[in-house]
Amino acid sequence: NAWTLAFCVAVVALVTLCATQPEPYLEIVKFLPDGLIITFEVTVLSLLCTLPIGLLTGLGRLSRNPVINLIASTYVEIIRGVPLLVQLFYIYYALQVPPMVSAVIAISFCYGAYMGEVFRAGILSVPKGQTEAARSLGFNNFQTMTLVILPQAMRTILPPIGNECIAMLKDTSLVSIMAVPDIMQRARSFVGTTYLYFETYTMVAII
Repeated sequence: NAWTLAFCVAVVALVTLCATQPEPYLEIVKFLPDGLIITFEVTVLSLLCTLPIGLLTGLGRLSRNPVINLIASTYVEIIRGVPLLVQLFYIYYALQVPPMVSAVIAISFCYGAYMGEVFRAGILSVPKGQTEAARSLGFNNFQTMTLVILPQAMRTILPPIGNECIAMLKDTSLVSIMAVPDIMQRARSFVGTTYLYFETYTMVAII
């Protein structure tokens, strides 16, 4: 399939470049692993924070309480209307916390708004008859949501969550502007001493 083909092409390209031209490609590969670990660390931590934020936001958007609904809807509209780069700068300078913490907070709140819409759409995709059946069995609102609605909604929610995870992984490249030593920051450091822009960013793209 397409994923397997893309993966094989990337691996072949990586091995071929390192084998045929160890300078500079092999040197670049040896220089980047530390940044790659940080990139995945930021992604995983942000994802762990984003999912509960998205779930609460989605439930808030579906709430019949006008105050809760308004708060959740306002959060979604504001966050989705502001670029992630601006949010990174704002949180970094407003909270005065370490760059790594700022990065996780900004990405979590940004993608929490998008995840909220994913959860909301997934929950709405479950037929109302399921809720009515659960209530007829004596389930309360919490039991209905956790035992009946959400398990069925996950089939609809998982694919777009996967898409958001991919986008989140790529957007972590923006944290390099705060000197977080991710793969992009490491690439910039290598470029700063070698001026091999094309070769370095080619390897980043392949990895």
